[in-house]
Amino acid sequence: MRVFVASCLLLSCLASGQLLRPEIMHLGKYNPETKHYEKPVLGQDGHDQQHHGEPVLGQDGHDQEHHGQPLLGQDGHDHQHHGQRLLGQDGHDHHHHGQRVLGQDGHDQQRHGQHLLGQDGHDQKHHGKHILEGDDHDRRQHTKHLLGGDDHDRRQHPKKHGKHGKHKGKKHLLGQGDHDYKKHGKKQLWGMEGHELTEEGKFNAFLARHNKSYSGMEEYHHRMAIFTQNMKKVHVLQRNERGTATYGASKFADLTEGEFRQLLGFRPHLKPEQSMMQRVEVSDNGPIPKSFDWRDHGVVTPVKNQGMCGSCWAFSTTGNVEGQWAIRHKKLISLSEQELVDCDTEDEGCNGGLPENAYDAIAKLGGLETEQDYPYDGHDEQCHFNRSLAAVTVNGSVELPQDEPLLAKWLVANGPISIGINANALQFYMGGVSHPLKFLCNPADLDHGMLIVGYGVHTTKYLRRHQPYWIVKNSWGEDWGEQGYYRVYRGDGTCGVNMMATSAVVP
Repeated sequence: MRVFVASCLLLSCLASGQLLRPEIMHLGKYNPETKHYEKPVLGQDGHDQQHHGEPVLGQDGHDQEHHGQPLLGQDGHDHQHHGQRLLGQDGHDHHHHGQRVLGQDGHDQQRHGQHLLGQDGHDQKHHGKHILEGDDHDRRQHTKHLLGGDDHDRRQHPKKHGKHGKHKGKKHLLGQGDHDYKKHGKKQLWGMEGHELTEEGKFNAFLARHNKSYSGMEEYHHRMAIFTQNMKKVHVLQRNERGTATYGASKFADLTEGEFRQLLGFRPHLKPEQSMMQRVEVSDNGPIPKSFDWRDHGVVTPVKNQGMCGSCWAFSTTGNVEGQWAIRHKKLISLSEQELVDCDTEDEGCNGGLPENAYDAIAKLGGLETEQDYPYDGHDEQCHFNRSLAAVTVNGSVELPQDEPLLAKWLVANGPISIGINANALQFYMGGVSHPLKFLCNPADLDHGMLIVGYGVHTTKYLRRHQPYWIVKNSWGEDWGEQGYYRVYRGDGTCGVNMMATSAVVP
């Protein structure tokens, strides 16, 4: 078929009277010795198929023009004649330089009176002093040294470390990427704002913020790898957040999942088959306040810290009993969690437990001592409970409704509530109303004990959306979350906050 087509084309040309002349066909010059048409070939891909009168160097069309002397370079570097040897590429030397100059990307397209460093148009205007950074950072004159890039410092700052961004802040702030367009209540070093720090820079900012250090460089690099992986989890949480919560480099951001789970000691499987708890019926009659907080009524002790012991269940229990006793007896007493860790044989100490069992254990023991008399050390120890020092007693316990409006009614009427919750969003929680999707916070997978002390409604600034929430006391110290507290969305069973709500009954 190909022969037939070629023959047809040839016959067509002959029939039309066109001559197959060498100059029309661009066959080159006829060589009578070889009896072939030949033309010069320069460059590469057959660069040396013809003889050169002198050595030629280069590629990419480097030698398509004659050079009076040997030249070096590529990418059209020598398409123009140079009076002297020059170094560079990417059009670096399209203009003559009176002296040697370093750089690329158009850095030296204008003459400099002195050596300058940088690229990306950094030095297209003259600076009165040496300035660092790129990305147009220094296109305006600064009266002092500034840090940052990406337009961070395009506005004048009234003092050295400034009131950054569009809103005035009261404290020194560092960062970029619109990080400071919103007011901060406290110092923040790298969060979820996409700051242009290296992974090590982010990790070092985390260490500085939480005053952390390690035994050696091996541990340092190990923790940095964990931190980097955890920041990917933070991104997933933030991207899927339906509330106003922010997630970031909390003090637990260098812990593996296994290490973090040591803080989670709520164990639903320890629930006895024959529960002694009474179910409470709550009447739906009558309104309740729009917001309510038992902290305003003096029945909540300061935030405590369980350390790396899985004793959250004990803190949830004592928090409830403290509130119940204070409401009934008008006296707030901080109670001993360590007594429950050591003496509650129905639970498993630092390996976990359940408030329902703890209420029963307190009744059987004969009461709870104070924090002062039986202080917390965060380890499983021998029980040394002294019944004569018991400050409170418990008669029993009740199981509360899962209906959240009814749960709020009971809270207002009776006091703080012990709960179990899914803690998946808690490791990196920084503040705001937390409302993760269910696939990120399974309400059926309860693993952490906490204490509801109140509720409220948050209204978003711009869209004016209403976000009802629970105020939940945690036991990880005041340097976690919102001064030790967690706000979680109220009304749809987020993270199982309503699934196992209980309370002690005190005499």
